[in-house]
Amino acid sequence: MIIEIGHYALILSLAIAIILSVVPVIGARRGDQAMMDVAPLGSVLLFTLVAFSFAALTYAHVTSDFSVANVWENSHSLVPLIFKFSGVWGNHEGSMMLWLLILALFSALVAVFGRNLPDTLKANVLAVQAWISVAFILFILLTSNPFIRLDPAPAEGRDLNPVLQDIGLAIHPPLLYLGYVGFSVCFSFAVAALLEGRIDAAWARWVRPWTLAAWTFLTLGIAMGSYWAYYELGWGGWWFWDPVENASFMPWLAGTALLHSALVMEKRESLKIWTVLLAILTFSLSLLGTFLVRSGVLTSVHSFASDPSRGVFILGILLIFIGGALSLFAFRAPLLNAGGLFAPISREGALVLNNLILTVACGTVLTGTLYPLALETLTGDKISVGPPFFNMTFGLLMIPMLIAVPFGPLLAWKRGDLLGALQRLYVVAGIAFVMAVVFFYVQHHGPVLSVLGLAAGLFLVLGAIADLWYRAGVGKVKADVAWRRLSGLPRSAFSTALAHAGLGITVLGIVAVTTFQAENITEMKPGGTTNIGGYTVRFNGMQPDVGPNYTEDRARFTVSRGGVAVAEVSSAKRVFTASRTGTTESGILTLFPSQLYVSLGDSTNDGGMVVRLWWKPFVIFIWGGAVIMALGGLVSLSDRRLRVGAPSRKAKATKPAAPVMEAAE
Repeated sequence: MIIEIGHYALILSLAIAIILSVVPVIGARRGDQAMMDVAPLGSVLLFTLVAFSFAALTYAHVTSDFSVANVWENSHSLVPLIFKFSGVWGNHEGSMMLWLLILALFSALVAVFGRNLPDTLKANVLAVQAWISVAFILFILLTSNPFIRLDPAPAEGRDLNPVLQDIGLAIHPPLLYLGYVGFSVCFSFAVAALLEGRIDAAWARWVRPWTLAAWTFLTLGIAMGSYWAYYELGWGGWWFWDPVENASFMPWLAGTALLHSALVMEKRESLKIWTVLLAILTFSLSLLGTFLVRSGVLTSVHSFASDPSRGVFILGILLIFIGGALSLFAFRAPLLNAGGLFAPISREGALVLNNLILTVACGTVLTGTLYPLALETLTGDKISVGPPFFNMTFGLLMIPMLIAVPFGPLLAWKRGDLLGALQRLYVVAGIAFVMAVVFFYVQHHGPVLSVLGLAAGLFLVLGAIADLWYRAGVGKVKADVAWRRLSGLPRSAFSTALAHAGLGITVLGIVAVTTFQAENITEMKPGGTTNIGGYTVRFNGMQPDVGPNYTEDRARFTVSRGGVAVAEVSSAKRVFTASRTGTTESGILTLFPSQLYVSLGDSTNDGGMVVRLWWKPFVIFIWGGAVIMALGGLVSLSDRRLRVGAPSRKAKATKPAAPVMEAAE
């Protein structure tokens, strides 16, 4: 019965979303407060209904109710409880329910925490959110209904895909969707501003916290997905430029540009039109990623669905929202005030350069992802655009940005002193280069050009530290004064330093593991040894084991250095009981900040085993840097001035409010 109630709640949520799509917009046009008040109350009610519907589906999975087709196709009674929970979104229908749940959650958050927003803006924003909700509820109900019953009910399920029975997949999709869907709020703010024809710095201040939250979650989601693919698929790689990987990376690039553009708009009331366009494009790329994953046009380990009818439906959503928003932008943008002017050499100029590079890089990734699809559709010819293209084009575009990033915080707003920034950073650049040369010398191998990549990463890290150093006046004032200055800096300064340093750490990890890693593929028998990365690996033999819903043969290895045992590591071949599907569980020994990676191949006729070993120096930096970047976003969100986004009601009562939006010209 609970399944039918959950289904009914989803249908009822469609009715609420339709009302929210219409009534607040009319109220905003008429200035009718009662109609506009429908938006926040309705958004909370919409979230409540969707959450109940999602909970009903979760209950079916947890209790192994195989009369529900979605549970039967994606679960089994032997699946551990945690994977019964994650199995809810480990399939197409359930993942769309998760998408809708997060969309409704963000709408409710805007309703609750947007109390200081102008009533008309708030009503329009929540109405646009409801438009998106209507589209995806219809998509679920008409093409991807997770509540369909089976009669008679099967006795047992087909099992959850063994690759998805991992803690990484329990965390990765929710984080990714919080980023994907979080950008819908930025999109809704942009469309609402275009509907009103008004935009100013206050608008940017309201948008920036939502952009920060979505960007932070998306950063963590991409990092978690990268690490999951690295250890679960047994291939030893952390990024392959898979089209579906690109689908999540493109909104991140555009979202990073939006974050910096909104900062310029908030501080200097510049780049208004560009910021609105970026808000539209960022969520548009999220929708494009949804289409690529679920349309069946791509074959990938990440893709969920291959039903063409679903692809056509999502393509229709794409055309309506992206086409409609861009058409509205084309109509309204010429009427908007472009904003203030600034010198090319300024903090605004540095952020514009950042925007240009990020958007061009995003366009490059988009071209490489869609070109093979377009060519096959038009001519029937199949081509593959792989890592060599992306590494060359994207890598070259990133070089000037990595060099420019440390200069931005040291330049003044409106008109900066490039020579002064150079004088502050030349010592940092020298130290970074010397450290890179030392690192290269210690590694004893690798291309000479890797020194420049290492230096760029170190330049980012040391440049972030230098910014705080100079702001505090270390070396120029007494230590206690410098400490007071440092502790008195706004949190935005620390968040910027963390984000830039995190990027530098990630660059260090990428360069180090790409240029200095070692690989050894060998046949090993019990008692045999091999060397890699300065370590000796001894194969101790195979040992059978039994898990909750699988059997496995686990190979155990002893890792030694200089004849002294350092640790043990194991890798396994698993066979899942229900599906009879096999997986390879890699063995990873973390020797911070590097890792020894062991993966099993096929067994040989003479009792041996093919073993693949990688030594990956500083690979932890890749994901550690991403976590530090996300931490920077969280620090910025913790700043009350940014979190509130507008003067308090108490302040409004004691001081006449200035106009919060600027009339269109």
